[in-house]
Amino acid sequence: MNFIFISPQFPKHYWKFCDRLKKNGVNVLGIGDTPFNELHEELKNSLTEYYFVTDLKDYDAAFKAVAFFSFKYGKIDWIESNNEFWLELDAKLRTDFHVTTGEQFENISRIKNKSEMKKYYALAKVPTARLHKITSIDAAQHFIDKVGYPVIVKPDVGVGANDTYKLSNDEELKEFFDEHIDVQYVMEEFVTGDTHSYDAIVDSNSNPLFESTSIWDSALAMLMQQVDVSIYTADSVPEKLRELGRATVKAFGVKSRFVHLEFFKLTKARKGLGEVGDFVGLEVNMRPAGGYITEMMNVANYTDVYKIWADMVTTDSRKLPDSGQRCYCVFSSRRDGLNYVHTHEEILERYGDKITMCDRMPESMGASMGNQMYIIKAADKVAVDEFIKFVQEKI
Repeated sequence: MNFIFISPQFPKHYWKFCDRLKKNGVNVLGIGDTPFNELHEELKNSLTEYYFVTDLKDYDAAFKAVAFFSFKYGKIDWIESNNEFWLELDAKLRTDFHVTTGEQFENISRIKNKSEMKKYYALAKVPTARLHKITSIDAAQHFIDKVGYPVIVKPDVGVGANDTYKLSNDEELKEFFDEHIDVQYVMEEFVTGDTHSYDAIVDSNSNPLFESTSIWDSALAMLMQQVDVSIYTADSVPEKLRELGRATVKAFGVKSRFVHLEFFKLTKARKGLGEVGDFVGLEVNMRPAGGYITEMMNVANYTDVYKIWADMVTTDSRKLPDSGQRCYCVFSSRRDGLNYVHTHEEILERYGDKITMCDRMPESMGASMGNQMYIIKAADKVAVDEFIKFVQEKI
């Protein structure tokens, strides 16, 4: 099997996807915009060959790289990045090289455009916030007259909470239209709730081989207010969330992928959406969860999601047995320049035997995720909350 992995060097732990494929006997062929000598050794050792391009946004360069591998190794069986930023590139390359094991370019809008997602949520009978494609300030005002302030405005195609705004009055609405005219935005009614993910690896029939859930506060608040970030992976998936997640995957017709679906769990009742505790569809991301959540899934489930994914690719099944063990895993980060009660050394001393990862965040993720991160294994939700407070409490 010939598997082309697009941008395997970012995030850095993605070398594990390549490693597990290689251990399954796959030719792993990397295409990336980082020079080969700058790749981590683990990644170098996981690749059969690597093709450097100066800019992955240059489609002709990416096309030539795939053509080279196709000429040298024969038919390409898979093309994948597992990265939101490159989903369209993946799909276009698959379509142009007749690789049928993933999304094709003509169908990509349903999983990239937030405005397109709504009808598939409806097929799954998952409630979602009302949405309007912004065309003019008058049309936006008409939508706001229906749903009321505040509203959320974000790019129809975007990654995470980047370039997302909360508008609370007419003045902010006018300022937005004065400053943003070059990107297609959508406006959505504001929903009050915590974000819960449904994460899964699904086979060629859209059936889950692995399921997990992580919980965090508003990503928008993290980005806009530059607050400290905390995310935890729970020890089980609530049955209602599992049901909605599976239904959503089926409705979108997604196959043979790692998926990351986001839901609001309402903390305030919203007419037409649900009561406190109900789940509301937010958006779909047909790739693994961002940041270090794949690492957290491993800890919380005593497993190896990279192997489960690689086995899905090569056998369309799960070979790694369920460990039967579960715990919580929590990520907590801090931002440079803020004064915290406890020092870095005190955190290491108190939680040293429980820490599974301690690292500086990549510069590109600092604004959204913080600068210094810690991940620990926790026995229960009480331990999760205690850890977050200890790391993030400020003077």
